[in-house]
Amino acid sequence: MLIKKPDDIDSSEITPKNLYLKRRDFIKGASLITAAIASGVGLAELSSTSARAATTLSGGRKSSLSTDEPPNSYKDITNYNNFYELGSDKSDPARNAKYLTTRPWTVAVEGEVKKPRVYDVDELMKISPLEDRIYRLRCVEAWSMVIPWVGFPLSALIKQLDPGSSAKYVEFRTLYDPKRMPGQNRGVLEWPYVEGLRMDEAMHPLTILAVGLYGDVLPSQNGAPIRLVVPWKYGFKSIKSIVKIRFVEKQPSTTWSKMAPEEYGFYSNVNPEVDHPRWSQARERRIGEFFKRETLMFNGYANQVAQLYQGMDLKKYY
Repeated sequence: MLIKKPDDIDSSEITPKNLYLKRRDFIKGASLITAAIASGVGLAELSSTSARAATTLSGGRKSSLSTDEPPNSYKDITNYNNFYELGSDKSDPARNAKYLTTRPWTVAVEGEVKKPRVYDVDELMKISPLEDRIYRLRCVEAWSMVIPWVGFPLSALIKQLDPGSSAKYVEFRTLYDPKRMPGQNRGVLEWPYVEGLRMDEAMHPLTILAVGLYGDVLPSQNGAPIRLVVPWKYGFKSIKSIVKIRFVEKQPSTTWSKMAPEEYGFYSNVNPEVDHPRWSQARERRIGEFFKRETLMFNGYANQVAQLYQGMDLKKYY
C-alpha cells in the first residue's frame, strides 16, 4: 500500500487534486447509491465497494527515474483515456468505469517459466520493496501527459518467476468480459487485447507494473487493478487490466500489429522521424497545453533505453 510522502511532492501538486477529489467522491458516492438501487446491490456490498474506491496507497517514495516535469491534473489523467474495452471515445472509459469491478482479480503466469502460478492482484502489489514506487513518467500517443504512477518494476516479478533461457519475449493479455468491459461488445478490435515485449525491454527498470496514480489505487478507466507502463513506447503498448502474463520463445502477435500491420509494428518505440501513414509524429500535444511541442526520440528516455536497439533499423522495426 503506497502514498507519496510530503517531501516527495510539491504542495501545488496536491491541492488541485484534493479539490477535484472532493467533487469526484461526492459524485461517485451518489452514482454508487443510484447503481445499487437500480441493480439490487446490498448495502454491505455497496459499503465495501465505496471503501475500496477510497483506498490510498501508502509507503512509497519518488523514484530516481522520475521526470522533473510537472504532472497533469488528476482530472485530465482520469477523464481523457484510450481504453477501447471501455469505449473508443476519450470520455467513454471514465463514463463506463463503473462496470469494471476489480475484486476479486487474479493474474496467471504461464509459459517458459520455472515457477508458473496464479497471483491474487494484492499479492502482486507486495512483490517489490516499498522504496522507489512513485514514477512520474511521460506517456505519449498523438497527445501526451505526465503521470505520477504508483508501481513496481516488472523485473522484480520476473526475477521471482525464474524464466528459462528459451523465454525471449513476454506476452500480456487483458481481461475479456463484455459485461465488465462494454467496449468488447463491439468488433473494433480482436479481443482479448494482447501486447508483448522483448525480454530485455521487460527487464528494464523503466518498465513498470502500475497499481495506482497520484497516491491512490488505480482508477478503472486507467487500467485497474494492474497495468503495464512502458514510457518510451506509444501508449497502446502499455496494456491495461492484465489477467495473464506468458513467457514465450517467439515474438507475440499483438493486437494492433495484427489489426493494422502497416501502421503499428511490434516495437512501437516513440520515433519522431517515422511518420504514421495518416499523420506526422514529429510533434505532439501535451494535454492542457494549446501549442504542440517537438516529440522526443524514445519519448525523452533515449539516454536510458537507446542501447536496447543498438544496430537495429528503427524505421524498419517500428
